[in-house]
Amino acid sequence: MANFEPIMLKFVFHTLSIMVFMLFFQGCSLFKPKIKEEEMPLPKAPVAVVDNRPFPVGKTDSWLQELLLKDPYLTSIIQAEKDYQVQIVYTRIDRDKNNTPTLTSFSYKNDPDFYFYPASVVKMPIAFLALQKLKELNEKGIAINKETTMITETGSAMQTAVYNDPTSADSRPTIANYIKKIFLVSDNDAFNRLYEFLGQEYINSNLQKMGFKSAEILHRLSVSMSGEENKKTNPIKFLDADGNLIYEQKEQINTKKYSKRNDKRGIGYIEGTKKVNAPFDFSAKNKLSLTDMHQILSSLVFEKQLPKMKLFNITDSDRDFLLQYMSAKPKESDFPAYPATEYWDAYLKFNFFGSEKKDIPSGLRMFNKSGEAYGYLTDISYFVDFEQQIEFLLSATIYTNKDGVFNDDQYEYENIGLPFLKKLGETIYKYEKERNRQKPDLKEFQFRYTP
Repeated sequence: MANFEPIMLKFVFHTLSIMVFMLFFQGCSLFKPKIKEEEMPLPKAPVAVVDNRPFPVGKTDSWLQELLLKDPYLTSIIQAEKDYQVQIVYTRIDRDKNNTPTLTSFSYKNDPDFYFYPASVVKMPIAFLALQKLKELNEKGIAINKETTMITETGSAMQTAVYNDPTSADSRPTIANYIKKIFLVSDNDAFNRLYEFLGQEYINSNLQKMGFKSAEILHRLSVSMSGEENKKTNPIKFLDADGNLIYEQKEQINTKKYSKRNDKRGIGYIEGTKKVNAPFDFSAKNKLSLTDMHQILSSLVFEKQLPKMKLFNITDSDRDFLLQYMSAKPKESDFPAYPATEYWDAYLKFNFFGSEKKDIPSGLRMFNKSGEAYGYLTDISYFVDFEQQIEFLLSATIYTNKDGVFNDDQYEYENIGLPFLKKLGETIYKYEKERNRQKPDLKEFQFRYTP
């Protein structure tokens, strides 16, 4: 019994020492400084998926690669090329003393032959082509424009009609209002109506003729139709202010055959309530390469710097109309009107803003079209800072589907894709801000927005 008390005292002292150390350690961790935005934690490695998925092997410019590799966060993403399949095109714009721009493009893994699902980015060329077709009809003596009432009829059981549009100021459906909805909030039905006005053959033959060789826009969005049904497009009527018929377009059927594709991805997909353990087949889905997306936007923004064959045949006022609504914030539209709580300033402005919901500074504008579907995130953008006199073109796509299963709604948009695109835009912006350059005059891209 004589030795019990010293032993107990030693035990108590030892236990208390451990507890004090643990409390001190925990206390220190509580007072760690918050991680700065530029010190974003590196993403966890994705769960291994055995699907032998391919990845882009296209052009990489060493200068752009070196710039990206300076940032640990970007490095962690682009080096996991099989998992994220990143492609980037950045165009530096240098102006001379007369404000004439010279465009110099740099690529990272830019592979025109590598398939990724373009999602809503296909709406951009469709909007441009709709205005082009209107101009062509005008040149044939048919007096219609983007504000003329457009009635969509049905030619088959799967088609749907449109006789009014409650989102417009006077409830009339028009091409102008459809284009607004496409660029303000990426409205799928608006895309479908322009797809039907143009017809599948007109869309693809014109894009191919313009040199956008990857283009195959083959289906409507968010409606279940077969490939054959998507070849057929609705009858269309244009009416004057008194409701009289000006122009009628019969149902169109595309008879053109396209080369067979083999675009399969992943290890499985959800069909109905069941999982199918086989790659998902994108071979009949819409197709548009990052190169073509980037040039389509470039042709609108810098029409004098691109070959004439790549320019859309639209009027100057139509060009301004497109640029205005590509850059407008949803709240800057009366008709259609969108609540700011649901459609924030940077809604769908992925490059530079990611998923941020804060207000965009008044001096910044992004003229862009983005897309999000099947785990693919893409943004095609022309960025302008009027106060700092900064401008650049940036297009990027990233794949965020670590389990390799499609239609399961398990995509890493929020924790991988959007943070990556935000960081990418910030990196390019920082470079542009610091480099020596002639300050541009950007007044042609300043528009009066409402309300």
